Amino acid sequence: MPRLLVVSHTPSGNTRAVAVAVRERLADVDGLQLRWLPPLAATPADVAWCDGVAVGTTENFGSMAGRSKDWFERIYYPCRELTPGLPVVAWVRAGEDGAGSCLQLERIVKGLTWRWAQPPLVLHGAWNPEFPEQAATLAQTLAEGLVAGIF
Repeated sequence: MPRLLVVSHTPSGNTRAVAVAVRERLADVDGLQLRWLPPLAATPADVAWCDGVAVGTTENFGSMAGRSKDWFERIYYPCRELTPGLPVVAWVRAGEDGAGSCLQLERIVKGLTWRWAQPPLVLHGAWNPEFPEQAATLAQTLAEGLVAGIF
């Protein structure tokens, strides 16, 4: 059974609403094992366990949230050789354009030799009630792709 790791930073009510929508959607994917962790709790062993990763982060001051970046820094070297080609998706909640976070994500994913299942999704600007649905659809794409053997 495929295993999906979700590492989600949810410092606000809006980001928690996105996470709830993602979690509910993933619960409906048959044949998937799910592990959901905040960035400070996720370890290299969690990455080694999974067949795919979904990352949710905020953008703060034009960069990926510190807790999300900290997670990547802690897992980078231990996982670089262990997880080449690991499929990944990411959503970024950004008040502005999300460009700084996406640039960091692109560089990190390239260095890890992971592969994007879909490009990063930027939920930018003022809160939009469609954001939770958009992130849930992104995560579902990866989950169903894992179950179908596409990724």
